[in-house]
Amino acid sequence: MQKEAKTKVRPPQKQPKPGLEQKMTPKPDSTPVSSSLKLENKVAIISGGDSGIGKATALLFASEGADIVIPYLSETVDAKQTKKEIEELGHQCLLIKGDLGKENHCQKVIDKAISKFGKIDILINNAANHWEAASLEEISTEQLMTTFHSNFFSLFWLTKFSMKHLKKGSSIINTTSVTAYRGSDHLLDYAATKGAVLSFTRSLSSNLAEKGIRVNAVAPGPIWTPLIASTFSKKQVSEFGSDTPMKRAGEPNEVATCFLFLASEDSSYITGQVLHPNGGEIVNG
Repeated sequence: MQKEAKTKVRPPQKQPKPGLEQKMTPKPDSTPVSSSLKLENKVAIISGGDSGIGKATALLFASEGADIVIPYLSETVDAKQTKKEIEELGHQCLLIKGDLGKENHCQKVIDKAISKFGKIDILINNAANHWEAASLEEISTEQLMTTFHSNFFSLFWLTKFSMKHLKKGSSIINTTSVTAYRGSDHLLDYAATKGAVLSFTRSLSSNLAEKGIRVNAVAPGPIWTPLIASTFSKKQVSEFGSDTPMKRAGEPNEVATCFLFLASEDSSYITGQVLHPNGGEIVNG
């Protein structure tokens, strides 16, 4: 494959080692990028933001200045509580109930977000589900399709329908999983969807780089969320996360900071990458 010709992006220059910054043209920008309101006046869609990682991310984003749109499936009690907490932080929250595994509902989510706020700055594709299965034979075609509709097709459709509203500086962040890297012998279809999310993230980041839209992902390990309590046996839940190097499951607020970093200008030179809040498991990703 022939390499692309390189383009001159600064004046040619050469210094003796170790070099002087004062003689560089242009000078490197060392201005601190941190601020107290990293997402001031931003609008963020966070799918599955009613609880767990999504809720923690929604609250953190609101505390940093963003208004929030939360598409969720059916957990209205949790969703209303999250909205209340966001509003107590001084920001707006739009709840949209429905099945993101349906293409027409994903279009409605984007339409309602634009109708309410007039723009979308950040898209967090976080909603997902999983069902445990001891063998491949136990996974029906119906379950396989449900898992892909929930975990991957929803992400694809929300991203597709948001594209005409995203501008230079916008950020897309997808939730993949440690299982995309090392697999899972009891969550086979779930791990497959998360592998698809990973590949999609890397591909879309290349596709959108010239438009100035960054695309990254977060790959959590075992995190204490309602999905865990509703999926596994009582014994599994009691031991959940104890096999990580840190000997515990993570908390949602320990993952939310990854999303904030990737959504803010702190990560302005990062795209196509994945952060790994997983308790110390090395996945070489």
